[in-house]
Parts: sequence; structure tokens; C-alpha cells
Amino acid sequence: MFEDSEDTGAAVEAFLARHVADVEEAVRKAAATEIMPRFRQLAAHEVDQKSGPHDLVTDADRKAELYLTEALPALLPGSVVVGEEAVHADPASYGAIRGGAPVWIVDPVDGTRQFVHGNTGFCTLVALAQHGVVRASWTYAPALDRLAVAVRGQGALLDGAPLRAGSPEPGRDLVVATSHPDYTTPEQKRALLGLRTEGVAPRVCGSAGLEYLNVARGALDATAFNWEAAWDHAAGLLLVEEAGGAHLTRAGRPFDITGGNTLPFTAARDRATARRVVELLAEGV
Repeated sequence: MFEDSEDTGAAVEAFLARHVADVEEAVRKAAATEIMPRFRQLAAHEVDQKSGPHDLVTDADRKAELYLTEALPALLPGSVVVGEEAVHADPASYGAIRGGAPVWIVDPVDGTRQFVHGNTGFCTLVALAQHGVVRASWTYAPALDRLAVAVRGQGALLDGAPLRAGSPEPGRDLVVATSHPDYTTPEQKRALLGLRTEGVAPRVCGSAGLEYLNVARGALDATAFNWEAAWDHAAGLLLVEEAGGAHLTRAGRPFDITGGNTLPFTAARDRATARRVVELLAEGV
């Protein structure tokens, strides 16, 4: 119903004017029903590897994604879901991000390793996008009971209070959460090594969604990530933008959720910090 309609953007805006809280409720229910009952209760048979020992999936990931795959299109008929676990089973389904229909981009448990090890540093990420533009996002950390919501052009909220990223304090080292160097290409590793310089304090990232939230609330200066999977980035990038921050790829362009980005890329508290990080990544290469 959306592919050929000229006013699909207006339809999505109308949906967001009425149903942001309904999406929040769906996200909270997915976590309460499928994620938190398994937190620190996982049996061995409920944890599997996908591409390797650091790429884990659990019954909580699968069942929470199934819950949201039913709940979200019911709120917005004609929309589709692109979820991490569904794309793992059918990589071609990722192409819906480039289509005209509204698409829900879902990471049911971002930070699965933390979840498996009983750490509270995980979250559920949902973004609503169309034609490659993220229109709204929900970042929910159920073990911490913290929810961040962003709507394009309307700002960002954390637990109902406005989020402002601000700018790093002058004279202090920039704290940058980075991809783990062992999981990069040689060129990307060289780029990340550009951050090992005076005035920068890089550290390995945790849950991408929570690192974006840290940038949006001014608790982290920037990120430097080397992978493109939209379910990890779509929600957080809008959150940072609406909190006053910026994101740039190593080519100096904003990150595109449909792909083709020059990696690594950064999301930062302000544009000047984003430019600084990108300059250092380019110098590393």
C-alpha cells in the first residue's frame, strides 16, 4: 500500500503523531515477556553461536524479535520488519530498508554477550525508517528500566526528559568508544589506530545502542564503529542527531543506513568532534 503512494511521508508523520507511546508499550512488553524472564536464567541450550564464538544468539533474541515482528506492523499496516535474526536466516530480507514501505529496524537484544554473561549493559533497539531515512527510534534498556525516544525534528527524550549531547569540555581528552580491533579489516584497524594519539582516550565499545545513548546524554564524546548493520545503528544515530550531535563516515558524509559507507564512521556530541574523529581515522589510514 505504501510503495506507490505519494503521501507516504505524511502517513508516517500522522502515525507518529498518534502512536509513539504505543510503540514504546510494544517494546516494553517484548522485553517483559521474552527478555527479562530469561535474564540470568539462560540454560545452555538457549544460547547458540551464529558466525563465531563472539556472535551469540539466544532464545530471548529470537522470541523478542518474533513478538515485535507481529506487534509493530499491527500498529502501522503495510509496514515491514527488518530484524537481525530474520536477516541472518534470509539475508535478502535486508533489502526492505531500501524500499518505499515504512520499515521497522529491530535489534531485539543489542549486547547479547553482555546479556548472556548477566551484565545489565544490553538494550532493545527499534527504529522506524522510510526511503532510507530514520523517522523515529526507541532505545530501551530493560535491566536498567531506561527508555530513550527520538522523533525526527522533534528532539530526543530519556525517561521523558529532554536529551542534549552538549560539547566536550575544552582541555580534556576525548573519550571515544571504538570497535574491537580484532574484528576489523587491516585498513579499518589502521584507521582506528589513528585515535591512539594525544588528546584522545579510546576504549572498546559495549552495546552499540547504549554507547549511542551515552553520546546523546553527554556521557561519551564519540564512537568509532566499523560495521554497517542498520539494526545496530539506526536507532542510535537518530537519537544522537536529535540530541544535537552529528555523525560522519571516513569520507566526510553522514552515515547511510542503506549501506555503501566508508568505514569506520563516528557519531559524536557535536559536529566539531565528529570532524576531529574522522580526521584522525583518515590519518590512521
